[in-house]
Amino acid sequence: MTSSNFTFIIREAFPEELLWVHERIPEFPGKASLDFYTERLKHRLFLALVAEKEGELLGFKVGYQSDTADSFYSWMGGVRPEFRNQGIAEALADHQEKWAKEKGFKSVFFKTRNRFPAMIAFGLKRGFKIIEVIPKGSVEDYRVVMNKRL
Repeated sequence: MTSSNFTFIIREAFPEELLWVHERIPEFPGKASLDFYTERLKHRLFLALVAEKEGELLGFKVGYQSDTADSFYSWMGGVRPEFRNQGIAEALADHQEKWAKEKGFKSVFFKTRNRFPAMIAFGLKRGFKIIEVIPKGSVEDYRVVMNKRL
């Protein structure tokens, strides 16, 4: 894929690659583990993607079939800070949504926090609607649930 004279590929990822990129996203608090990914994804239909340029992992996106059979949960994703604003998040989301639609999903949703207005804006720009706000902790930590029909 090429965006803003920046060329990269999107491909399916291994859990170890998801973890490697996850650890380089400053917005993710705490330490993740390989089990964090493998346990959540086992026994589910899922798609794990990375964006890569010349062997370097730039970002990732992973999601899975939710408890509602026709709804896909875009669970985790991020782009390393030094590679942001290059169209990588958009390309990962495009790939994920196309795959989900091809698999028969009717909608895709994600959760973010009030403290991440850029993620909320990203969702709105992509046609997502805020369908729920879940109070948790301080107002900054309220969960914002966004959904999009495919």
